Order: sequence, then structure tokens, then C-alpha cells
Amino acid sequence: MTWVANAWYVAGWDHEVDQAPLARTICGVPMMFYRNLDRSVVAMRDACPHRLLPLSLGIREGDSIRCRYHGLKLGADGFAEEMPLKGDPVNRRICVETFAVAEKHRFVWVWVGERAIADPALIPDLWPCSATGWAFEGGYNHVRADYRLMIDNLMDLTHETHVHAGSIGQAELMEVPIDTRVEGDRVLVSRWMPNVDAPPFWRGALKKPGAVDRWQICEFILPSSVIIDVGVAPVGAGATIEEHDQGVRGFVIDSMTPESETSMHYFWGMARNFDLADTGFGKRFKRAQGGVFAEDIVILEAQQRSIEANPDLKLQSYNIDQGGVRARQIIARAIRASAGVRDAAA
Repeated sequence: MTWVANAWYVAGWDHEVDQAPLARTICGVPMMFYRNLDRSVVAMRDACPHRLLPLSLGIREGDSIRCRYHGLKLGADGFAEEMPLKGDPVNRRICVETFAVAEKHRFVWVWVGERAIADPALIPDLWPCSATGWAFEGGYNHVRADYRLMIDNLMDLTHETHVHAGSIGQAELMEVPIDTRVEGDRVLVSRWMPNVDAPPFWRGALKKPGAVDRWQICEFILPSSVIIDVGVAPVGAGATIEEHDQGVRGFVIDSMTPESETSMHYFWGMARNFDLADTGFGKRFKRAQGGVFAEDIVILEAQQRSIEANPDLKLQSYNIDQGGVRARQIIARAIRASAGVRDAAA
């Protein structure tokens, strides 16, 4: 297993989960999500306990779901409410597995692992997604690649120079030193680019001519999220790598939920502290950002195919890969710790 078992993962955007069942495989487990009439979220295994037809094909009846094959009716708690044959007594031992869920930062989260220890306080702190003074937009892609490859990608932004040459790439990304540090279960990769020309997007956001100081601070958060503090400020405004609210600032938000060992659900977006009243800007930027991430997806899916075609070869790590390497080490430690929890429970 390549993911942490006892952890919160993004199952969907808040607007994706509605009264109609949503099917999504999370960490190898087929799950189904829907909202009760009070808008709370239900998460259950997407398999009828009778003949294993996906419950996501079922019929909603109030807060319950009726299997479309033989009509077994299950409540939102997963327990049988009506049997397939009319008149048969309800057997409450018939049930389907349900999962702990929570809503935070515009996402629906599901706990994968031992439900008894699901603690909402452990949800990754993607604070810019819901903080006052920030606007947040984003999207979703299904990606046929190991989720850790996306973490590698996001923790090494030198790839922007070549993969995103027409949008956010900049030669200085390959020339400026990188600082990588580990703080507990977090990895931070920082890059400070003083007195450079702003790339087109940031020039438009700043709305000022002249050279800028630019920063990128990538932060990995267990089990599989990366937030990237990015922006520019006019040279002389006083911005530093530690304090940089003098210009325009954003947080690229990325959460990678494993589907299988070779595929993922990729939730992405950007929280910004500029042009807050311009809702059209948010939509336009979401479209542009989706185009940038589509370039990454082409690369990562090709990389995954190459990994599978070359089982005798191993990924190599250079200096630019330190952020991804450290993140993988933290994931590996958390997997071992999670396995210990399962062994103790057994």
C-alpha cells in the first residue's frame, strides 16, 4: 500500500456532492457519497450487501437508498430498512460499511482507516480556502498516475521552466537557490527571486510596471496535500521571503487523493487576496489554471506509463528533488505508523 490508511482525504468539492449518489474510489475502496435532506453528507461502501451491485446506481428515497437490482433499502446509517421480498422481516444485521465524513475548506473529506479514531482536527489546514479576505476557485481532474508523482511535481517547481514555458515558467526558476527544510510532518521548499521581470500572469495581477521580487514556498501536508504560497511585490516595497503581503499573493491549493496505486483524484485551485470583487476574474483564472495543470497531467501520465514499462529502472533524485524526497519519507513513516494502529486494533 502506498498511502496512509488512517487519514482524511478529499472525496469531492462541496458542490459535487448532492442528493444524487456520487461514486468515487478512494484508496482502493469503492465509495458512494450523497447528501441527506438536511444537507449532511453520507459516505458508504458502493456495494449492496446482497449481490454487490453498486449502490450509486440505486434510487434515493428520503435519506435512504434502495438498490436498483432487488430493492433492498438501506438507511443513511448503512443498516437495512426494507428487505427485497415484501413482507419479509427486516434483518438489521444486514448492513453496508459507512465512513466518517466532514466538510471543511470547500471540500468533503472522508476518513480512510479506523473510524473510531477519525478526528476532524486532523483535516489538513488549507486555511486560505476559507479565510476572510481571500477568494477561492478550483477544479478536479482524474489522473492516471501514482499520487506521489504529483507531490514530486508540486514540490519541485523548476519544472515550470520547461513544462509551462508559455504561461508561468521563468528562467530564474532554474538559477535561484532552493531552501528545503522539514518541520515535523511538513516539508517546505522556498525560492526567493529578487529584482526580476514578472511573468505575464503576475504582471496583470499587480497592475504596475517595473521589476518585482517573486517568491514560491511549497508546503507538503500529510497525507497528500500541497499548498504553494506564490506572488510578487514591487522592488523596494519591503517584501521578504518571511513577510510578503506588500504586493499580490496567492496560494495554489492541491490535494491528491489516491484512487489506486496508479491513479488519483486531483483537486486543485487557487486562493487569492487580490481582485476579490471581480468574480469574473476568478472564473477566468480557474480556466487558465486548469490549462496549466493539464500540461502537468500529460507529463505525469506519460511518466507513469514509462515507470510501468521499465520495471528494472528506478527513479533517481537530484538536488532539485529534495522536497519530493522528504515528502515521500514522511509518507512512508506515516504508513508504517498507521500499520501499527491497525495491528494494535487487530
